[in-house]
Amino acid sequence: MAKPAVRLRVVEVAVFLGLLLLLGRAAQVQLLQGRRWAEEARARRTERIVLPARRGALLDRHGAPLALTQETYHVGVAPNELRDPAQDGELIARRLGISGRAWQQALRQRYAYFGGPYSALEVEPLRSVRGVHLEPMPSRFYPAPALARATIGRVVEDGAGGGAGASGLEKALDSLLAGRPGAAVVLKDRAGRAYESPARVIAQPVAGRDVVLTLDRELQEIAQRALDDALHRMDAEGGDVVMLDPATGEVLAIASRQRPSAFTDTFEPGSLAKIFAAASLLSHKRVSLTERVSGEGGSYRLRDRTVTDEDPQPSLTLGDAIRVSSNIAMVKFAARLTPAEQYATLRDFGFGAPTGIEFPAEAVGRLRPPSEWTRPSAASLAMGYELSVTPIQMAVAYGALAHEGVLLQPTLVREVRSPSGEVLYRHRPEPIRRAVPAAVAAVLRDLLRGVVERGTGTEAALTGFPVAAKTGTARRVVNGRYAAGQYTASFAALFPADEPQLVLVVKLENPRKGSYFAAQTAAPVTRSMLEQALAARTVALDRARLSTVAPPAATAPPEDDGGVVPYVVPWPYRPDSAGAARRRIVPDVAGLDMRDAVRALHRRGFRVVFKGWGNAVHTWPPAGDSATAGAAVTLFAAGPMPPPAPGPTRSAATPRQPVQ
Repeated sequence: MAKPAVRLRVVEVAVFLGLLLLLGRAAQVQLLQGRRWAEEARARRTERIVLPARRGALLDRHGAPLALTQETYHVGVAPNELRDPAQDGELIARRLGISGRAWQQALRQRYAYFGGPYSALEVEPLRSVRGVHLEPMPSRFYPAPALARATIGRVVEDGAGGGAGASGLEKALDSLLAGRPGAAVVLKDRAGRAYESPARVIAQPVAGRDVVLTLDRELQEIAQRALDDALHRMDAEGGDVVMLDPATGEVLAIASRQRPSAFTDTFEPGSLAKIFAAASLLSHKRVSLTERVSGEGGSYRLRDRTVTDEDPQPSLTLGDAIRVSSNIAMVKFAARLTPAEQYATLRDFGFGAPTGIEFPAEAVGRLRPPSEWTRPSAASLAMGYELSVTPIQMAVAYGALAHEGVLLQPTLVREVRSPSGEVLYRHRPEPIRRAVPAAVAAVLRDLLRGVVERGTGTEAALTGFPVAAKTGTARRVVNGRYAAGQYTASFAALFPADEPQLVLVVKLENPRKGSYFAAQTAAPVTRSMLEQALAARTVALDRARLSTVAPPAATAPPEDDGGVVPYVVPWPYRPDSAGAARRRIVPDVAGLDMRDAVRALHRRGFRVVFKGWGNAVHTWPPAGDSATAGAAVTLFAAGPMPPPAPGPTRSAATPRQPVQ
């Protein structure tokens, strides 16, 4: 009898120990490891997802989109959830552009995934189809991908609908544009597929801010087209165009080939820098405008070099030296400055320092302090050598000449707006320093005006509008040494010469077809861009303030007591044609688009008045008739004039005088 009792006791003890172990394990799982197992279970049944934030838009100064964020979609299909696989499948395949064979393969899967991305318009009919799961995915979109590409930059998509700025303004303004992503928790089935619902939003995404740039889309197109044409026609290795508003420091257009070389690549400006030597001389009262120096017959021997001129003059004033770009005269005049004075003026105009514009990796350029100068440095700097600058630096410096001698901080950002459209920031001009007195700046502008009217820049002249400018042709530095037979042609212009509204800098690297001189390369490109800017309807120019070339003052006839005013006729008689304006044939522009028609009329020397928009139909005076140079020709077009943009819209464009 004892043996069964023992066995029973053993069983009781074993059961008791088992219960103790079970209770201990339960206590371990529930009390000690409960949080861990709960998290693991939650992780198996739920997923935390990122809700991407809309990246802010980049707009031009008139609101035209340059970079936008569009909501695109990835599409998932659960075939076993479809109500009518045949009918629903036909709709899905048509909207997603899937072949019938591919759709049949998708039906054999438990869950078919189509990455796309697909636009909202493409997936709209699928929203109501049971079994179709749409995954929103924002993507960056550039309406005009080639427009200011190097300046705007690009983003790197992260695969989750977001992205970070990788280059250009997308990178520099990333903290403003990126926004703040949200988060949500979604349930998953055993296969790991997320349900559309229910989902718990933990944090709503916050959209990025929109940035209105200073760029003018139409000026940007003009700059890019002119640069591309010049590079192709002259077989140049590269080049840049910068347009800047001197009253505000706003960059209106900036064109380069492929990469942002206007910000990152430096060049020796050559004769473009002569005006800054003149600025130092006038500021320190080391020269009068009537004082003359010898032209030395075009060759001037210094102790360690010989300075030559392309256009030898017997003697020159400071104005002559700028007008004909005389190396000899500028070296002689600049010798009156101390190294500290010469250096300080160049520094005051911003050379040797970053401009501070909102662009990553801006080059500083080179301007050595006087302690590092060698014996020829003063003469070299007077001619624009031993100095390296970026095109944006040169535009800012010439902007100071246009803005009464005050150097302004350049900018690419005009406004920052919240997602609701509230203006959070608006650019206001930011003076950096006064480079030269206002009176000196006015004299310098007058000297630059002489360059276009009767000097090396005549190819940039416009009939009816004065232009102030300077040519520059410098030997090109390659791998730290001057390359034989290679040059940089550059041109800086203020338009109009009186009260400038536009600073324009053109740089062409190593033009290999035709002349390499800036007077024959960069100057005509500048003229072409100014003509197109004047003909454009939305360009940010205040045409009401555009000064025109003043006509010669009419001489009043002498007063008489009622008698006949005597008139002496020379003999032999020759008709006086000096006051008679040349008449020119009105070209046939019918069928051309508006811009080409305007350009053709400009080339003939006519002003243009618009009637309608679109393709040209006819002109008045009609094609084949004649009109005086500078007269207004009315251009009639096929369509009605589009709604006016804010500000003046009437073109006051006038052409340059054709070369005789």
